[in-house]
Amino acid sequence: MRIVIALGGNALLRRGEAMSADNQRENVIIAVKQIARVAPNNELVIAHGNGPQVGLLALQNAAYSQVSPYPLDVLGAETEGMIGYMIEQELGNLLPIETPFATILTQVEVDAADPAFKNPTKPIGPVYSKEDADRLAAEKGWSIAPDGDKFRRVVASPRPKRIFEIRPVKWLLEHGTIVICAGGGGIPTCYDKEGKLHGIEAVIDKDLCSALLAEELSADLLVIATDVSATFIDYGKPTQKAIASAHPDELERLGFAAGSMGPKVQAACEFARNTGKVAVIGSLSDIEAIVQGTAGTRVSTHATELSYR
Repeated sequence: MRIVIALGGNALLRRGEAMSADNQRENVIIAVKQIARVAPNNELVIAHGNGPQVGLLALQNAAYSQVSPYPLDVLGAETEGMIGYMIEQELGNLLPIETPFATILTQVEVDAADPAFKNPTKPIGPVYSKEDADRLAAEKGWSIAPDGDKFRRVVASPRPKRIFEIRPVKWLLEHGTIVICAGGGGIPTCYDKEGKLHGIEAVIDKDLCSALLAEELSADLLVIATDVSATFIDYGKPTQKAIASAHPDELERLGFAAGSMGPKVQAACEFARNTGKVAVIGSLSDIEAIVQGTAGTRVSTHATELSYR
């Protein structure tokens, strides 16, 4: 199969963990152990989130006050290189030495008039107490939103329209390469009135971009790997239940939070509906079982009703 695996940024740096390179590498190792098991006889494309990572870079960047802070598109490009490097190295340590890898800096077109720029929803960076969040919002002019019982900075998350590097990604896949691309939803870019492409201050949702990537690559399966084992109803309550399979229409009717599971559900539903193929939302540590069809929430137009695990 041709499989697109989208690794969540919060899975690569888990909630509440110190945002260190060592912690990130340990989580990458967990992910690639699973990916290595499904690599034989499959074509793999790996995308990944970058919310915690790009937020950390923004904080580090702001601490150096002698120059203007680097914009989010540049920080996004930096995280693509950093995370791609770790994935290549650790996955390469598990697969045969002749396995080729490539990390592609991926520019993604968005619309400068996208309404998302007036309504920031994409969480980036670490979690804060309300006191610290209010202070940072006042000091830095940030938009802040609740994230569970904590708070995080939120930025604009426009919809991806086009992946510029899709042709080299296809070429590499056809020549047996495992490709890491569209990291963090890709580098957000748009055209100005003169027709020149430039970066824009945003973070594209990696799940929506991964769905677009999987669709344009004619992937057989889209895996959205996160830090929970499935999509749940009544999550966090005594009545919570894990959804095993669902038709896109049924899943969308349930309603999910825009800042967390909502984009994953939207991406899975759009891919399943547009292609007739299967998308699965599940745990990063269950990737092998997800590919085998025994874990996660499977979203397919062939499903007739909601079923639960």
